[in-house]
Amino acid sequence: MTTATVLSVSSFPTNRMSTGSSTFSSNFGGTNFSKMHAAFQFLVPHYNFKNSKIFHKRFSNGLSSRRGFRLSCETKTEEIKIRRCSPYLERTLVSSNGALTSDDWRAVPDIWRSSAEKYGDRIAVVDPYHDPPTSLTYKQLEQEILDFSEGLRVIGVKPDEKLALFADNSYRWLVTDQGMMAMGAVDVVRGSRSSIEELLQIYIHSESVALAVDNPELFNRIVETFCSKAAPRFVILLWGEKSHLAINRMEGIPIFSYKEIIDLGQESCKAFSDSDDARQHYKYETISSDDIATLVYTSGTTGNPKGVMLTHKNLLHQINNLWDVVPAQPGDRFLSMLPPWHAYERAAEYFIFTHGIEQVYTTVRNLKVDLQQYQPHYLITVPLVFETLYSGIQKQLSTSSTLRKILAFMFIKISLTYMEMKRIYEGTYLVRSRKEPSYFVSMLDWLWARIIAAILLPVHMLAKKLVYSKIHSAIGISKAGVSGGGSLPSHVDKFFEAIGVVVQNGYGMTESSPVTAARRPSNNVLGSIGLPIRHTEFKIVDAETGEALPHGSKGIVKVRGPQVMKGYYKNPLATKQAVDEDGWLNSGDIGWIAPYHSRGRSHHCGGVIILEGRAKDTIVLLTGENVEPLELEEAAMRSSLIQQIVVIGQDQRRLGAIVVPNKDEVLEAAKKRSIVDPDATELSKKQITSLLNEELRKWTSGCSFQIGPILVIDEPFTVGFPLESSGTPI
Repeated sequence: MTTATVLSVSSFPTNRMSTGSSTFSSNFGGTNFSKMHAAFQFLVPHYNFKNSKIFHKRFSNGLSSRRGFRLSCETKTEEIKIRRCSPYLERTLVSSNGALTSDDWRAVPDIWRSSAEKYGDRIAVVDPYHDPPTSLTYKQLEQEILDFSEGLRVIGVKPDEKLALFADNSYRWLVTDQGMMAMGAVDVVRGSRSSIEELLQIYIHSESVALAVDNPELFNRIVETFCSKAAPRFVILLWGEKSHLAINRMEGIPIFSYKEIIDLGQESCKAFSDSDDARQHYKYETISSDDIATLVYTSGTTGNPKGVMLTHKNLLHQINNLWDVVPAQPGDRFLSMLPPWHAYERAAEYFIFTHGIEQVYTTVRNLKVDLQQYQPHYLITVPLVFETLYSGIQKQLSTSSTLRKILAFMFIKISLTYMEMKRIYEGTYLVRSRKEPSYFVSMLDWLWARIIAAILLPVHMLAKKLVYSKIHSAIGISKAGVSGGGSLPSHVDKFFEAIGVVVQNGYGMTESSPVTAARRPSNNVLGSIGLPIRHTEFKIVDAETGEALPHGSKGIVKVRGPQVMKGYYKNPLATKQAVDEDGWLNSGDIGWIAPYHSRGRSHHCGGVIILEGRAKDTIVLLTGENVEPLELEEAAMRSSLIQQIVVIGQDQRRLGAIVVPNKDEVLEAAKKRSIVDPDATELSKKQITSLLNEELRKWTSGCSFQIGPILVIDEPFTVGFPLESSGTPI
């Protein structure tokens, strides 16, 4: 600490100006700009306000007519400010000022220094749909993150303070997120489509002090509520013009554009590097791996959202261990379309940028065009996208000429059989039984699968040349699609395998940062979520006793590893319920682990995890029978007539379902079956229900239970990216 004469400056409306100060005061408006400059320069000696364009822009004109400044002089003890840094990202600055550094990553932002050194002039991000469209190299991206981080320091953000980041996918989201982390702040993330009530609840519960918003539309939607109930210290606008903001409701709260924060950071960095004296005003410390990096709010199973505390160590585990799943190479292109606050998208982005890839930001609306235009090597997304691609391909084939349609579907059916035989003789066909088949039976099984596959192979190769190659060029994914965030329907999984598009499935939870298991390129066992990623343990326990169960037994899935969260923010009871004393995280999912066999059709499946639904989704009928609705729902979704379905029946004698029909397909089917005239434009409710009942009987006939009465509704269920809850797949 030092004793100094300190000049303090405060602002107030000129029509309410005080007439004096207890020590020494001087009131002045915009006409005394030189006095304002002197005051700010005295306060922050390392920052050159005289040459600052931002200072001139914000204070020389805009405040002169509305606000005045009070200048007071007093003697007091001045604390040396703490400057927290990402140890490897700002290694040069930190080491020259006595703080400990590391050659290893200790904080997430450390990755940008390594990537800039390795892949400096490679393109890192392409953001074509924002204004202005942007493309940045790795060097430029690193510098923008450093500038944004420094800009936050300039406007007064302190380490450990929480900053709300309510925005959608873009390169500026990434820079803002990493800029906040790099200076030791904790970002609290959510998307712009959330309700005002939800955003306010998250902001208040997290104790955020300021807010970064996506665009003027979101700002104008939340401004009135936030100003009256939250009063943020400042607001940062990532995209759009401040002229479009309802700023009359933000009296006294500064609003910065993204570019203003960058410019402030650039000027401060330059002043900092030019002045040895400026650096002496700070105490330097580095971010610890155990520091909280972010708060991600989940819905939980009941009640209010819970804030998952993820540390730098949690996220670095993902960065360091996902290459086994996605062996990305420098120059590989990824399409990014998921919300960046989604833990799955976020961890994937951090990881891929450490391998010199190019990320192109797209949207749901532009995905089809961008798949063809950019021809990505990888697409990391949710099952809904793969289901949509599947439905689009099926519809395209169905509208072809009669001969082409017959040939295409015949080829697909043959390829599905060929791939099933291939899984059998390669040993990747899932079997739950712990009993190993005899050597003789295994050999017969292997020989039979080999013979059938050899017969079908020429037709399968012909299909690849005539049909599947065209599908490949349309969807563009040349290496793999990686699915997470929900259950991947088995018919979609098998279809893409049959046509030669590699789809891998992963699993995890927000509470585990999120990835805990995934199918590998070398061991892509369909129907499973693959093997645990490195340093991660799985066990299956009895739902009632909690005792560990042997492989092949169905129970509750529990996970343990370095990626498991620090806990729920300000909620120790919920934390204790989710993570036990030994560090095991209760996923809430039902599943089993494939037994190890030395021979037979599943001899390469040992250890993979198979999920069969959520424990809380289990339907208990009046008969006492337990029903997992997922099996029925996935089977029903194979029908092109069904858009969405939810199976119900808790405490009832039989099952029922709520069904959203695919109206165009239902009408077309009715015409083909002569239920209505060829020129009909709509169906009655009774006709639709009859057709859907027929479809359900057809597609669910092989399931353990059957669906009884159905309720047909016109409006689809809300589709989007839901709140991630405890146990929700990544």
